[in-house]
Amino acid sequence: MVSIVVPMADEVEETFLEVHDVRSGLLVTVMELLSPANKLHPDGREAYERKRRYIFSTRTNLVEIDLLRDGEPLPMDGKKVVSDYRIMVSRGTTRPRAQLYPFNLRQPIPSFHLPLLPGDKEPLVELNEILHELYGRARYDLSLNYQQPPYPPLPEEDQAWAQELIAAWVPDR
Repeated sequence: MVSIVVPMADEVEETFLEVHDVRSGLLVTVMELLSPANKLHPDGREAYERKRRYIFSTRTNLVEIDLLRDGEPLPMDGKKVVSDYRIMVSRGTTRPRAQLYPFNLRQPIPSFHLPLLPGDKEPLVELNEILHELYGRARYDLSLNYQQPPYPPLPEEDQAWAQELIAAWVPDR
């Protein structure tokens, strides 16, 4: 007898934020933070693109946050924009037009207004500040290994910059 391991499907739970109208229960906005499962893995990407197409066929707003340098950006029509990261804000009332906030490694994450129902005051989402606050509270500086090179590798011009930043921020362990 030989003991083997059979392939098991990894169960991946995707999380996202939904904004609903309090009175009617109407789904107003979906905010998605792309993960490796829904950007990089073919089955997950196909499922996410299906969900995305469905949202685009409705009046629901979609905010898509892509903080992954790896993989092809999700499809968009029009001018091809090259950037490390991107935030797309698609309002159901202005489709097919949407706002794209492209940014690169050395730039702060841009703030954007969270789309709500027409006439509602849209709050400013200061994602850069939110993520820095969460990083500090969760003490990721104690659990992440900054001696490991990032994946995918940084372009040569960003490697030295990143190493200087890490040396100034993270004490030797």
